[in-house]
Amino acid sequence: MLTICTDTLPQTGLAYLAFRLAFHDTLERIALAKQIGETGTGHFGYLTEVPFLRSVAPHVQLDLLAETWKKHFSHDLFHAHLVDESVVYAVCETAARIVDEETAVIPRYLKGGPRDVRLSIDSFLSSELRALHINLSNEGDFLLISQFEDMLPDEGFKLKRKFGIDEHGAEIMFEVLGRWHLSPRFLENLSGLLNPSELESVKHILNLP
Repeated sequence: MLTICTDTLPQTGLAYLAFRLAFHDTLERIALAKQIGETGTGHFGYLTEVPFLRSVAPHVQLDLLAETWKKHFSHDLFHAHLVDESVVYAVCETAARIVDEETAVIPRYLKGGPRDVRLSIDSFLSSELRALHINLSNEGDFLLISQFEDMLPDEGFKLKRKFGIDEHGAEIMFEVLGRWHLSPRFLENLSGLLNPSELESVKHILNLP
């Protein structure tokens, strides 16, 4: 279970839908970039919903999604850090966009998944997906951090203190900007979100052993 401030992200079909749509949408874009020979990392993927993390490599975005999903799916209690909060926000926003703009892909993204989700794909679903993160008691610090990128350290420190942003807690947001390699437990962390054949497809697309 994943707690954000005083709330727990509900372990519901709606949350599963958000994570799964965001994962498959990003993976599909990676596969397309690979097909057309795009060698750069590009600025695409679900995590571009968070301005500060827009430059995170798409495959690393999937790794971060898997880490946050693992915490959410677990019976143990985990307290979310700012990257977890960013992931939850971004998967919900991405899934809501897909519902609004690309409804036709949803059955394909859900087909064969570990969970049988029976949700009405209608005009209310995107609102429910956004409400999933809006109703959590986070303060949205992960959205404010991008404002401090071009500031001098002293100026940035004063503004962070003004907004009540924890300097130490924000460090992990900077750390993920430098990540490139997938974590050793990447595929294991996707348990409950992808089925075995989908994991094999992920291995192929990302050139994993």
